[in-house]
Amino acid sequence: MSHLPDPRLDTDGDVYVSPRHLASSTYTGDPALAPLLDLGWDLQNDDLGNCYVSAPDRRVRVGYLPEGDDDGLWRINAYKDSFGPPAWGVCFNDRVPTEFVQAFTTVLATAYEQGPDAYLARPDPRTDEHEPFRALVPLLKQGWEIERRRWGVFAVQAPDGLAGMEFTTGDLDPEAELTTRDARWQLWAGKSNDRAVWYATASTDTPVALLTAVTECVADHAPLLRWRKDTASYIKGMAQLTPILPPEPPAPTPLDVQRAVASRRPAALPASSVPRWSTTSRPALPGPRR
Repeated sequence: MSHLPDPRLDTDGDVYVSPRHLASSTYTGDPALAPLLDLGWDLQNDDLGNCYVSAPDRRVRVGYLPEGDDDGLWRINAYKDSFGPPAWGVCFNDRVPTEFVQAFTTVLATAYEQGPDAYLARPDPRTDEHEPFRALVPLLKQGWEIERRRWGVFAVQAPDGLAGMEFTTGDLDPEAELTTRDARWQLWAGKSNDRAVWYATASTDTPVALLTAVTECVADHAPLLRWRKDTASYIKGMAQLTPILPPEPPAPTPLDVQRAVASRRPAALPASSVPRWSTTSRPALPGPRR
């Protein structure tokens, strides 16, 4: 069974990129902002073109920051107290595939509608010691392997070695988790000069359901649609690019068949041009001899 999407339904690109963790960003924030805006969340813009989206009670805030101070394109925070420090924070850098961010905001919108017990549901290993690791299950089911690279870090890696997810154990600085890559969770992909091309981080108390929405999207076999001319060189060297075939013409309807048959029939001559002979018609006279 093919996993390729139907290009007649979505033509925003001319190649399919697989595995999808190598697809990079679409460089538009609209798809990821839509689930929140559909709930009536407030949208503000600054003079630089950055967007700020806030829940009605200001307890969840999303920043889309193409003109930010660093490569953290998406910053998403949730608050127990709208005037207090964030309860949790997530960051997606400027090359994370937009579909992964959209998966996060879609589940976030659902959780917000369910109330604080959903979008502030911190992982609790006291009730289930495996709960924080449930976000890794979709990746492990798709053949990602457990990797033990250094003490205090539990990591899994994609079969091609070009993506991974890490969970850091022990105590972490809450402020550093929100402002640096030293967070509890880190998801990354691609290698350029031995560095991750894109990454996403999540702080300690980020709800597992939100993280799982991202890993399920990453683990999906379906390739992502991109424009070849915008595909970075590192992707072309490591990913599979499948050109989109022109869409097949629709099947002819019975009316189309009737019209085609009618168009192939010889046209009738006008009535005035049809010779009408009778028994009284005189035979044609012979022409003059040369």
